[in-house]
Amino acid sequence: MSATAHRGTPAILVMAKAPRPGTVKTRLHPLLGPLRCAELQAGLIRHTLELTTLRIPRTYLAYAPADGGDTIGTAAPAGVRLRLQRGEDLGQRLAAAVADAFADGAGPLLVIGTDAPTLTGDHLTAAFTALESHDVVLGPALDGGYYLIGLRAPHTSLFALDADVWSTDRVLRATRCAARREGMSVELLCPLRDLDTPEDATALLADPALPAPIAALIRPGEAP
Repeated sequence: MSATAHRGTPAILVMAKAPRPGTVKTRLHPLLGPLRCAELQAGLIRHTLELTTLRIPRTYLAYAPADGGDTIGTAAPAGVRLRLQRGEDLGQRLAAAVADAFADGAGPLLVIGTDAPTLTGDHLTAAFTALESHDVVLGPALDGGYYLIGLRAPHTSLFALDADVWSTDRVLRATRCAARREGMSVELLCPLRDLDTPEDATALLADPALPAPIAALIRPGEAP
């Protein structure tokens, strides 16, 4: 049965790792090296938060690891609500962060990462609009995952996927199946490319929608 919409404050939840060399964007190390990957991560966090805070007043930033709050907090504009990620795998961390946001009075809620640099305010608006008539909205990533999941209510069961599914090309399909089993209506946004690999960087550099500051951070041989 379709769930009743949660009556709260529309909000966006950003999931992000602190920008530390050697721990972020590791698949881009062959192209950029650990230090520039950390600089890229910091740039992606800034870009994402600028986008979300311009679009909607309430933004949460759920960060990891536990001692990364000071580092990641410097990239957060005033008013962003910082939360520590909790859980053993990505599914558990997403479920905890979503539950925290709804408990804080958020809803409907969009959950995004920082890996889709061509995400725009129009995509966020489309997601909120879709949630007026659907329980769940998903933004498919070209790698088989999703760059956005929007929820009218705290459907944390959608994150209870097998641990071996996360970070594979089966995430989107498994999430849609989970929603279908529980009778939730799902709307899909247009697909976008995540920035995870050198191949992604090459493709995105050819995309006119890529913001110039991000392009400067991923162009080989160009100092940020």
